[in-house]
Amino acid sequence: MTILILASFLAGTLWGYGDLIISKSPYVPLITQSALGLLLFTVGFDFAKGGELKEQVKGLPKIVLAVPFLTALGSLLFAGLLSPILKLSVGDGILASSGFGWYSLSAVVVSQTYDLKIGTLTLLTNVFREVLAILVIPFVAKRFGFIPAVAPGGATSLNVTLPMISRSTDGQTTLIAIYSGSLVSAMVPFLVPLLIQLIKFLA
Repeated sequence: MTILILASFLAGTLWGYGDLIISKSPYVPLITQSALGLLLFTVGFDFAKGGELKEQVKGLPKIVLAVPFLTALGSLLFAGLLSPILKLSVGDGILASSGFGWYSLSAVVVSQTYDLKIGTLTLLTNVFREVLAILVIPFVAKRFGFIPAVAPGGATSLNVTLPMISRSTDGQTTLIAIYSGSLVSAMVPFLVPLLIQLIKFLA
């Protein structure tokens, strides 16, 4: 399954960079959104099919409320620690990771309001995070537990990596992933501009 997902991603990337007429079609965004909607519908259907939805929600441990915040904080701290190794300033390293996988928004904001090179780095960082999350989620779920498996997806645990989380964990963890992905995604439009302003102020 992981190989199939990765192969599909690579095929889509090559298709998008090619001169194939469909890659320039205005219907591509509609097809993408429809496919994602169907994907989320399937996940929701499988989850509800198990029944006892209310009981599963009530059975969630209180610690899950902190999952999106710990995910965001861990991502930023890791990026800050890794920055000197990559010969980046701590601020630029943290900024590049602040999309939490939402590359289409964070990369554009960074490129347009801060620096084009760091914007490109932001794009690559968040695309890589998404692909890496797809690969490591099954391993994390098996080795470290279901709740830690939500963290690698970041903002994408609401959409792209949700099916992998659902397949690798259980119904409760799928709920946590939707909750975490929603909150982490909501942070991005505020956090990225805030970090840019902070970096400029401290420069």
